[in-house]
Order: sequence, then structure tokens, then C-alpha cells
Amino acid sequence: MIRWRLHPRQRALPPVPRAGQTLAQACGLGVRLGGRAVLDGVDLDVTAGEVLALVGPNGAGKSTLLASLAGDLPADRGRALLADRDNGEWSAAELALRRAVLPQAATLAFPFPVEEVVRMGRAPWAGTPAEDEDDEAVAAAMAATEVVHFADRPFGALSGGERARVALARVLAQRTPLLFLDEPTAALDLRHQELVLRVCRERAAAGAAVVVVLHDLQSAAAYADRVAVLHDGRIAAAGSPADVLGAELLSRVYRQPVELLTHPRTGARLVVPVR
Repeated sequence: MIRWRLHPRQRALPPVPRAGQTLAQACGLGVRLGGRAVLDGVDLDVTAGEVLALVGPNGAGKSTLLASLAGDLPADRGRALLADRDNGEWSAAELALRRAVLPQAATLAFPFPVEEVVRMGRAPWAGTPAEDEDDEAVAAAMAATEVVHFADRPFGALSGGERARVALARVLAQRTPLLFLDEPTAALDLRHQELVLRVCRERAAAGAAVVVVLHDLQSAAAYADRVAVLHDGRIAAAGSPADVLGAELLSRVYRQPVELLTHPRTGARLVVPVR
């Protein structure tokens, strides 16, 4: 197993966040990739106790914003902060104690069994008091994502959806107060899409901040506390799903006419393309 030992000055564990506390922030954030401005002047706060969904068309900058907020992609302009410090000021070990990141694609070079992959999420806590929680954290994460029954199988022998759930279990086992999830439902069947989104809500209810990139606007409306709609590298609108997910805005951003309907039984907002 990978062991990630902290330098003595890094052993202090991050404080438990307060409800409503800003855990990450973009301030006038600009990012260029391949000579193109992917993000342009983005301002956004990430708050403890909420699920924040990033939505928008392909190429709008959702994954880039997620990576920059997580400290994995430097800003060309403006600032991205974690716990009121510029992301570039944190070491990799310090970041790993404060945020966990689920990328779009989960790949491994070696045929690790599933349980070992999930246990990799505990590597940042080696040498800290939280190391004593390793077994319990791994077991809870595997149960939450329904991967216990293939714990001994090689990761590379799994289906795409199974790999996605194992990768999420690794992130959950890391037990950080801030989760960045890039399209966690993309490879999943209906049951497991709902399972993953319920896990997001449960983590937020427990005090974490969850930032999730979603393409399904119904899911964003049903599970997110706030939605940020990205368009051409900027925030077109941010707020509650009821305030943000309007037909005029969505039709303009997606360049596809839509109408909003109300589910007759649940009252949920439904975004339907005009065909």
C-alpha cells in the first residue's frame, strides 16, 4: 500500500468546518489552456454543508473550474483559495488533508484489488491520529458505494460503472471536509446515479462541502443546494435551483429551446427540450 508520511510541521489536522463557512473560493479567476481562455473572471464561493452543482454545456469550463478550486490547476489571473490561502501555498500533502478529488476517468497502472484502491484514500492520514480510523473509513466508504461484494477483484477487471463507484469510495474514505466530484454519475446506471447523489447529500448534511459537475439538470435541481451555470468560461447565473434553472437562461446557454414542467406528484422541476 502507498504510505504518505507528513513532514512534522504538516501533522496538525485541519479544523472541523463550521456550517456555512467558506471552504474554497474563486476570485476573478482566469485560466488559459492551449492559448485559450477557458475561465474568465469567475467569482464563486464553496460553503460547508451544501452541495454545489456546476452545470453548463460542453466546453463551458466546468471541469477546469473544479480543478482550479481543488488546487490542481494554477490560475493565470485572479485567485483560487482554499481555507483563505491561495491554493499554490499549500503542499500536496496539506491539500490531501483538506480536499478529495474525483476526476472524470479512474485509471491505475497496476492490478490492485478493489479494497486496496479504496484504502489508498487513507494515505494522506498516515502518521496522524486519524490513521486509527483507516479500517472503519474504508469499510464505510465501500458499503456506501455498494462495492463490498467485489472487494477482492482487480480494479482493471471491473466495468466502467464499477470502477467509477470504487473511485468514489476512495474519495469518501479520504474523509476530507471538501469534495470535488467531476461527473460522478456519468458511467452509472439509474440506481447508482441516485445512490451517488444521495451520498453527496449525506456528506453535505454531515457538514462537508460537495462540488459536483453534472450534466443532468434534473439531478442538479433535485439534489443541489446551489447551482452555478457556466457559459463561455463565465458564471452565467448562480443560486438556488429554483432561482437559476429558468427556461430563458437554459435555452440561451445550451442553444437548445427548453421548457420547464412540474412533476405532478413530487413537484420537482423538469427541464424538457422543445422538440
